[in-house]
Amino acid sequence: MKQLSDTILLNNGVAMPCYGLGTYKAEGNEVERAVTAALELGYRAIDTASLYGNEQEVGRAIRASGLRREDVFVTTKVWNDDQGYDRALAAFEKSREALGLEVIDLYLIHWPGVNRYKDTWRALERLYEEGSVRAIGVSNFQIHHLESLMNDSHTVPVVNQVELHPRLRQRPLHDFCLLNNIQIEAWAPLMKGKLQDNEILTSIARMHGKSVSQVILRWELQHDIVTIPKSVTPSRIKENSEIFDFNLSEEEMNAIDTLDTGERIGRHPDEVDF
Repeated sequence: MKQLSDTILLNNGVAMPCYGLGTYKAEGNEVERAVTAALELGYRAIDTASLYGNEQEVGRAIRASGLRREDVFVTTKVWNDDQGYDRALAAFEKSREALGLEVIDLYLIHWPGVNRYKDTWRALERLYEEGSVRAIGVSNFQIHHLESLMNDSHTVPVVNQVELHPRLRQRPLHDFCLLNNIQIEAWAPLMKGKLQDNEILTSIARMHGKSVSQVILRWELQHDIVTIPKSVTPSRIKENSEIFDFNLSEEEMNAIDTLDTGERIGRHPDEVDF
C-alpha cells in the first residue's frame, strides 16, 4: 500500500479503500468538520453506523466535499435493536435517508447477537440483489458466527470488522477470514491510546521518526488489515494518514506481534446477548 487512496478488491469484485476515517461517538459539527478534513487530505473511506447518530452529518460533509459520489466509500451498519428481516430493511431506509445517498457502498450487521443475525443477513442479501448496497458484511463476528452464517446463506460476507490492535491480534479469526476470502477490518486500531507508552512501540517509532500511532497503523496495513482510526482533530487525522512513506521490517513486525495478550477494550461478541 503506497498511498491513502489505495484499494483492495472484496470477494464480490468491489474496490474498497484500505484506509479510512472512523466516526464512532463523533456528532454534530464535530463529525462534519472531521469528515471534511479527512476528505480534503485524501481519505476516501468513511465509516459510520446508525448507532453513532451522525449519519446525517456524515452525508452532508460528503456532499459538500464536491467529490464524485463514486470516489467516496461509505460504510454504515444495522444496529442490534433493528435486527430481523423486516426491521433491518426499515433500518436501512432510515440510514439511506439520513446519509442522503441512494446507494450505500458497504452495509454491515453491527453485532451478531444470538439468533436473529441470519434473518438480518437475508435482508442484507435482498438489498445487495436490488442494488441498494454495493457490498454486505458483518462486524464483531467470531469464527462460529461466520461458519453458521455461511452454512445457511448464499452470500459470503465481504468484510468482518472487529476490534483489532497489537494487544488483540485476532490471528485465528484473521486466518479464518483469509481462508474464506473475507476482508478483516480493524476498529479501535489504536486501542484508544492505551499503547502510547509501550517500550517496543516507542523504540520503533523513534527509529523511524514517527509517532507510536503511526507505527501501529503501519503495522496493521502491512498485515493487510483495512484500518479506520477515529479522530475528530484535523491535525491528528493528518498525522494518522502519514504512514505511507516508511516500512516496518520483518523484525519490527514480529516484535509488535509479540504484544498480543488477547486484551479487549470492548465487549467480547459472545457476551453481547440480545
